[in-house]
Amino acid sequence: MLRSLGQRPVTVSDEDRRVAELRTAVSRLRRELAVLPSDFPDRAIAEDELAALAAMATGGRPEIPRLRGSLLLIAGAIGSVSALARGLREVREAVDLFGEPPFR
Repeated sequence: MLRSLGQRPVTVSDEDRRVAELRTAVSRLRRELAVLPSDFPDRAIAEDELAALAAMATGGRPEIPRLRGSLLLIAGAIGSVSALARGLREVREAVDLFGEPPFR
């Protein structure tokens, strides 16, 4: 009914939905990685880059090139760990919400 009157519904938070999605996806993948019993050579890289993504999501509006760089490092580090495939896909989808970086 509000929309028919030309009004927008009031939201609890003015937070960018993309940032919230990124924070949720990163948090989920970090938890999945933490409980993974196996160790693999690039685990520390994945953990560091997930921490960087979490910090970017907490800081407000992340830089798209940095998001994509972190995503590539994470994918390279855990890409072969099938147990993390869903979480990695969710992080990629959250990063994709920010659109393509401009060409220079």
